[in-house]
Amino acid sequence: MNIPGTPPGAPVAPLGFTWETLPVRVVFRAGAAVTATPGEAARLGLRRLLVVCGSRGEATARAVADALGDRCAGLHAGARTHVPVPVVDRAVEVLRAAGADGCVAVGGGSATGLGKALALRTGLPLIAVPSTYSGSEMTPVWGLTEHGAKRTGRDPAVQPRSVVYDPELTRSLPVPLSVTSGMNALAHAAEALYAPDAAPLVPLMAQEGVRAMAGALPRVAAAPGDPAARADALYGAWLCGTCLGGTTMGLHHKLCHVLGGTFGLPHAETHTVLLPYVLAHNAPAAPGALAALGRALSADDAPRALQDLAGRLGAPRSLAQLGLDKADLAVAAERATSQAYANPREVTAAGVLGVLTAAWEGAAV
Repeated sequence: MNIPGTPPGAPVAPLGFTWETLPVRVVFRAGAAVTATPGEAARLGLRRLLVVCGSRGEATARAVADALGDRCAGLHAGARTHVPVPVVDRAVEVLRAAGADGCVAVGGGSATGLGKALALRTGLPLIAVPSTYSGSEMTPVWGLTEHGAKRTGRDPAVQPRSVVYDPELTRSLPVPLSVTSGMNALAHAAEALYAPDAAPLVPLMAQEGVRAMAGALPRVAAAPGDPAARADALYGAWLCGTCLGGTTMGLHHKLCHVLGGTFGLPHAETHTVLLPYVLAHNAPAAPGALAALGRALSADDAPRALQDLAGRLGAPRSLAQLGLDKADLAVAAERATSQAYANPREVTAAGVLGVLTAAWEGAAV
């Protein structure tokens, strides 16, 4: 497939591709969390919705629950990072006790992850109201953590039937979390650019998503309450998340799942630290993708540009900062190479250990 930006006269038609449109409706506007969610529930024919969230987002979730009125069957603030199985077990009990016929997940990736786990277990429809830039709401990907390992999979049943984007919800998101959540979104687009199953729309969405997010984050950091900056970042997150939902991710996402599920590292921060190192590692095998990413960032060296962006905005710079012990690097490398998966450069234990070591030290890419 040709990446946008190929020379004039170069072939533009792909040799072949598959593109599946997921059954999701997106509503994007200020105030939509309260004004649009009840209508989305009615459109889906849902009468008793359980609202799920994490403890930090309970106030926002309560506002959504109140807007649902009689359609709200209760609020469960039990979402946790990396979606531990015991947390899901408890949420299933709450959902069934409430007699719910659907679920509304309000919050970041943890809340959406719990909502997806409930959909996977029960088959009930999910509405997502994201308050961060994680992008999970636009994918049929689920994840569960049990016994120190994170399992992921794809199932159309977990794809939210409606996604309500409200930039107002992100205005109170602290700047450090805004930055790392935005870098998480950028990782989805970056790996989509070299995904083996990317349809022609993917590189277009990926580059637009990167441009929007990378342009918005410095403005968000400078003026966290700026509605235009917040809207641009959320727009970028939607595009980057759509790329994640439509392609197969590679080494970067695998490493983040291993470090999060096995060692408990925070999800968005881990994405932020690792992304430049994995991209630099893959660059020799994916020159077209890295060139496209560089164009979207207006930079000659995309990995260095992303590392510099994160550094300027005060994000963590190393895995050591996130609490990972150096002795854990070999274990992480072994787990990340235990199964085959798509990646432009051959995945080897030595290569992965090199990436992790550089990221642990916080070396310049």
